[in-house]
Amino acid sequence: MQKKKVTTSKDIGERIKERRKELKISQEELAEILGVTYQQVQRYENGTNKLNVENIQRIANALSAPLSYFFEVYKMPVIAEEQAHYATPAENKLLRHFRKIRNSNSQNIVIQIARLAAKSD
Repeated sequence: MQKKKVTTSKDIGERIKERRKELKISQEELAEILGVTYQQVQRYENGTNKLNVENIQRIANALSAPLSYFFEVYKMPVIAEEQAHYATPAENKLLRHFRKIRNSNSQNIVIQIARLAAKSD
């Protein structure tokens, strides 16, 4: 029986760094989104600190990536299929703030502003 490779904290850290750079986000920006210091982000990326399930989920959300992204250490052959859309960090930030709005009238105002801003581009 073939032994399966275990994904290490270093492997996950490399994927975090790779995705962060793809999105052109600094360690400081990611740290702010996660509510940690940039040194903590450095430790995650270097594999110095082990990540628990909750932190991996928070990082996945912040980087708009599925959880499986951090466990895909080996590049698999790509099969042509429709790419899933993952929200950008800015979209996630907007959604986070929107969810905090409890008043439906205020929510509608935000939606109307977004609609108007989208038309002006």
